[in-house]
Amino acid sequence: MEPNAPQFKLILGSSSTARRKILADMGYQFTTMADAIISKFRNTENLEKDSNPTLLVAADTAEAIIPRVSIGESEGDAEPTLLITCDQVVVYEGMVREKPSSEAEARQFMKDYANGHAATVSSVLVTNLVTGCRRGEWDKVEIYFHDIPDQVIDKLIEEGIVLYAAGGLIIEHPLVLPYIKEVVGSTDSVMGLPKALTERLIKEVL
Repeated sequence: MEPNAPQFKLILGSSSTARRKILADMGYQFTTMADAIISKFRNTENLEKDSNPTLLVAADTAEAIIPRVSIGESEGDAEPTLLITCDQVVVYEGMVREKPSSEAEARQFMKDYANGHAATVSSVLVTNLVTGCRRGEWDKVEIYFHDIPDQVIDKLIEEGIVLYAAGGLIIEHPLVLPYIKEVVGSTDSVMGLPKALTERLIKEVL
């Protein structure tokens, strides 16, 4: 018997492979719908307030997906359907970092992290599409690094994955793991979907 066998339908509003893996690891069965939201909030002033910009992007994503979801003929007959939407940014010295625009920028990002630290800010929004109940929250994780040798950075850039990660940050990569000094928070949050937070929000909207 699956520990989290739900009495509801679950939709992950993201195309992220990491988020799909985390949600599956939590024991849930779900479908995936994604909508590209290009309105990124680059201002970091509100990253630690209720109007956290990553939460606003998660809400925008939900609004884009909701019209495409069929939840039954009437609210009374409909099986609960929950939509999970997310957003994440990497923050370094108060500045939001997107995916590196070039190999040179990826290299600079990683050199900056060496013997320093960065943070991920991840938001999760869960919407009950039958009742309209919606709960969202964000989670911040600090990542501290040892010195990252140039040859390791070279290999990462040659491999290319860092070019597709926000801030060029992929702490779960085997080449990067030896140079992680400390992670203050959960690894699943760094990968885009904090498990404990997601679990709690699901319960709150049911």
